[in-house]
Amino acid sequence: MSEQSALRTGAGAVAITTATVLPVFLLGALSVQIGADLGFDPAALGLVVSAYFGVSALVSLPVGKLVERLGSRLTSRIGLVGASVAMLLTAVLGQSFTWVVVLVLVGAWTNVMGQLATNLTLARAMPPGRLGLSFGVKQACVPLATLLAGLAVPTVGLTIGWRWAYVIGAGLALAALVVAPRGSGRGERSADSSAERATGALAVIGVAAGLGAASSTGLSIFLVASAVDSGVAPGLAGLVLTLGSVVAVIVRMLHGWLADRRAGGHVAVVAGSLILGAAGVVLLAVPGSVALVVGTILGFGLGWSWPGLLQFAVVRLNPTAPAAATAIVQVGVYAGGCLGPVGFGLIATGLSFATAWIVAAGAMLVAGGGVLVGRRMLVRHRATAQGRAREGVPASA
Repeated sequence: MSEQSALRTGAGAVAITTATVLPVFLLGALSVQIGADLGFDPAALGLVVSAYFGVSALVSLPVGKLVERLGSRLTSRIGLVGASVAMLLTAVLGQSFTWVVVLVLVGAWTNVMGQLATNLTLARAMPPGRLGLSFGVKQACVPLATLLAGLAVPTVGLTIGWRWAYVIGAGLALAALVVAPRGSGRGERSADSSAERATGALAVIGVAAGLGAASSTGLSIFLVASAVDSGVAPGLAGLVLTLGSVVAVIVRMLHGWLADRRAGGHVAVVAGSLILGAAGVVLLAVPGSVALVVGTILGFGLGWSWPGLLQFAVVRLNPTAPAAATAIVQVGVYAGGCLGPVGFGLIATGLSFATAWIVAAGAMLVAGGGVLVGRRMLVRHRATAQGRAREGVPASA
């Protein structure tokens, strides 16, 4: 692949991932305007977002199989058109909170399909020496969707209305069709069939990733409220959250860049990031601005920097069916995104923010240990496959 083709493929993957995840981020960013118009409060918003990730977890496996069967060329475009239609219908038919909820939940599959289709595209088309970086950039673009949604508030939501923000979002999703990479067609599979999916090991890693995701969701959702509750000024708390988001973007890309420069150990790095990130989350339970800043940097920079690296490792270990393999892990990540905010909110309300952060740190620590257990299972599976096939495997765990 030429340098230009690699850049086009990477840019297309970023566009698809950003456009298909945009609907739910628009709901969060425009919640004040939508809530004032349709009559719902932040608690209801939290339940809707949790339900969104719950639906995503339920559809992840069947969508992964569909992406493998139909190829990323078609499914990535289906995801973009589906996201566009979902946003357009929200703008036109969202005349009540119930309708908005229905449309958001029905459209959850578009994000899943966009994610898995781009995983398959990168696995098939990106040069091996750029694959890690491409996954890091792809996952770093999730904060880009947050940024776009945030910009929609002052530029559109507060000027011409929140419905026009969804109309513009629908247009952006359709525009992404222009830069969508060619991708793989129906039935195009790798000739390397020596590695069968280690479903048991992937399931263990998926559960661990779910715990890590459940802990990490508290960082972006509750960090400001927790800091203000401990006496930090709201302005400073918001700036610290912005700092954490920037750190997360940089470290996700750094993880990918470094992954391209080592032969293996990717899953072990994920585990180490979770374990060290737990130390940062513990610091969030300590009062004071210094603990807040250091805890946020460690929590975002390590505890929530691993998704792209984990997807890269799973793809390298499962070249014959990368979309289906990453779908197994994504079930856990989406389930964590569903249950994490609810659990954290209940603990913080019933006990305290400090207790909630300590529990989140414990869950992140357990997640790191679970990833190590899954890695050991992957190594054992690889050794067995080598003995049967008398061939090398595509990558080290």
